[in-house]
Amino acid sequence: MKQVIFRSGLTALLLALCSTIHAAELPYDGDGHIMLDPRELQWQDITSMAPPAKIAVIEGDLGSEEPFTFRLRLPPDYRIEPHTHPEYERVTVISGELHFAHGEEFDRERTRPLGPGAIAIMAPGEPMFGYTERETIIQLHGRGPWGIEYVNPEDDPRNE
Repeated sequence: MKQVIFRSGLTALLLALCSTIHAAELPYDGDGHIMLDPRELQWQDITSMAPPAKIAVIEGDLGSEEPFTFRLRLPPDYRIEPHTHPEYERVTVISGELHFAHGEEFDRERTRPLGPGAIAIMAPGEPMFGYTERETIIQLHGRGPWGIEYVNPEDDPRNE
């Protein structure tokens, strides 16, 4: 029971933190379409991932029940610790290569390399992890509210 209460409280905290990240002013045309060049993305620090990962929110408020699209820019030799999300995670690799796997323990040998154009879809609450060897940009889309919960709380950079 304590674990359920802890997880619920942690999820609420994560959602509150995500709600402060939303789409910057983007070049909308007159009828609600978004059209932009990747050079127009506005990269920001992301507190829920270890530096120097960056996020660029393309659409949506990550803390609200609405569609979102964002990109993550991960540096070379970046490690994504085992974690879960409250909603489906839909990832498309834009550039570089993401080595990705399902599981509660980080294990480089179990990952699958995903290059540009590759897709990964994971169900809510299912643990995952990964790493990069070179700079990699991935795009995530789905429906919020969005959040991230690390399998091991000591891996969460917000706990430092």
